[in-house]
Amino acid sequence: MTAEDALPLGPPRPRGRASQRAPALAPDRPVARVAVDSGLAHLDRPFDYAVPAAVTGVAEAGVRVRVRFAGRLVDGWLLERVEATEHPGRLAPLHSVVSAERVLTPAVAALARAVADRNAGTLADVLRLAVPPRHARVEAEAAGAARSAAEQPQAGGAAAGGQAQLPPGAGRPWRRYQAGPAYLSALAAGRSPRAVWSALPGPTWPGEVALAVQACLVSGRGAVVVVPDRRDLDRVAGALAELAVPAAALSADLGPAERYRRWLSVLRGEVRVAVGTRATAFAPVADLGLVVLWDDGDDLHAEPRAPYPHAREVLALRAHLAGAALLVGGHARTAEGQLLLDSGWAKPLVAERRQVRACAPVVDGTAEDQLARDPLAQAARLPTLAFDAARAALAGGLPVLVQVPRRGYLPSLACALDRTPARCPACAGPLGTASSSAVPGCRWCGRLAADWVCPSCGGRALRAATVGAGRTAEELGRAFPGTPVRTSGRDGVLAGVRAAPALVVSTPGAEPVADGGYGAVLLLDGWAALGRADLRAGEEALRRWFAAAALARPAPQGRVVVMADRALPAVQALIRWDPAGAAVRELGERRALRFPPAVRMAALVGSAAALAELLAAVPEAARRDVLGPVPAGEDSERLLLRVPLGAGAQLASALAAASAVRSAKKGEPVRIELDPRTLV
Repeated sequence: MTAEDALPLGPPRPRGRASQRAPALAPDRPVARVAVDSGLAHLDRPFDYAVPAAVTGVAEAGVRVRVRFAGRLVDGWLLERVEATEHPGRLAPLHSVVSAERVLTPAVAALARAVADRNAGTLADVLRLAVPPRHARVEAEAAGAARSAAEQPQAGGAAAGGQAQLPPGAGRPWRRYQAGPAYLSALAAGRSPRAVWSALPGPTWPGEVALAVQACLVSGRGAVVVVPDRRDLDRVAGALAELAVPAAALSADLGPAERYRRWLSVLRGEVRVAVGTRATAFAPVADLGLVVLWDDGDDLHAEPRAPYPHAREVLALRAHLAGAALLVGGHARTAEGQLLLDSGWAKPLVAERRQVRACAPVVDGTAEDQLARDPLAQAARLPTLAFDAARAALAGGLPVLVQVPRRGYLPSLACALDRTPARCPACAGPLGTASSSAVPGCRWCGRLAADWVCPSCGGRALRAATVGAGRTAEELGRAFPGTPVRTSGRDGVLAGVRAAPALVVSTPGAEPVADGGYGAVLLLDGWAALGRADLRAGEEALRRWFAAAALARPAPQGRVVVMADRALPAVQALIRWDPAGAAVRELGERRALRFPPAVRMAALVGSAAALAELLAAVPEAARRDVLGPVPAGEDSERLLLRVPLGAGAQLASALAAASAVRSAKKGEPVRIELDPRTLV
């Protein structure tokens, strides 16, 4: 490939004698293949440039460069240098080498290409996710000074070459799992087992992840650990520090300079373990031996920027390309995790039932009409069963966790007379209130609606349609006078609570860890979690319940009550503590309905004309099964393309080719997402 499509083969027309002399070219490998950061689908290929002799010492594969493209200077990554180009003419020279730091390793470049191909995206888009922005001051620091404050001295047991052994007793927590000791032994011996791990209840999973990383280091290889958020990152980093395992903790809230400093410590080989949020899946760890993903069902693992890769798919591709071990863990199991097991690509890592029963709390649900008949449920939204569990835990000196599926105070309101949802007169957004004394306002545009009138009956009185964490905390404070009530959510996430009587009201994902575990865990409004119009509603509700219930003490001290009909399959899976059975059932239903991950599916969003134009450019085999279109906002529609699982690569390739054709013609943009998280 050459750059001739976008610029002349030689330098611009000279204006003076001094500028007529072309720069001398590198005597060795004078051609650089560059991935240009254009963002256009039809330019998603390498372009050849000449390497001036002046930069031959620094213009190596992986460096950032600047090149002239379509008449302007743009950024790019030098992929490789070769002896010759297929183009017979003269190539334009590299304009400059931005930095001598080789930030794009061959392994990450290959991974980025594979991720782009799987998701019908471009290499440039994936590289923006994989390589953080440059900070010249940080790069200039000496390699020894680039070590971050989070790093620890090298552990003595992690010698290179696989000659060292795991410290005595290092694998004790993994003995609770049937294949746990064998998994650690395989890692320490330099092998690459792949497993889907159903973690036992309790807060011990960060330590178990750290032990797996330690076993990998014994073999002389590095590891990547990806977690959903900063709170989980701190827990895993703390567990690694307790084992004296050096690790670079990477997250966006570190700030650009500090994050780049830590990322460079991984690139330069000073640290062989990277732990962080979803972008860490691309961390340039050398000699990679293990990739770990915790709680793969969490939405935070799904990248919101094109081409929308999921951390699970990135790490699975990376394990395949690098020949590394894989550990996908969680208290729950997703349908995607079950598919890895059904295909034989990974093996289950589970505990025996007697071990599960020894670690799990007592779990119970409610009867279908219990909330309507129970006077306590009317006063504090808790049936007698949950009220008694909370009261017993508080009397025993233990905290109680209350999970509420919605944040805020009253996130949605309705007419008090006919229950018509209250909408904003200006934008039709939902009305809500932030406190008991606040004026109702729109949650979309922020306008106040003190003079709201019901369009159906003319009533002016409002009632709560849904109740958030703030209002729940007030109600529980009245139901349990004298008991401290603490909240954990978007406005402030608690890291932990003491083993003392307290009510902790939390939104999903923000549950703090209690010293020794909670005496009771109450899961409110289960009907709301299960009733969402979403493909993953049941799976997501169960994942949130398992995550919260795992923080309770083992039976008989720990009790969990979910406010949902105990006859429902999801509630039964929680009662039996059976994430594997729930995943098998979920995947079976997806297969019957022909929904991901049992098939490959692409969601296309754009104007009607743009969608029609894109479909016309897609081969017929890829558009035999079309769902939609349906409205997807103002002047846009959404449709779904569905193909069998084995035809997923062809679908992605066809969509990428069609996007390239439309990009070259400057057609209207169409958002393309493979295997979307939501289908409605």
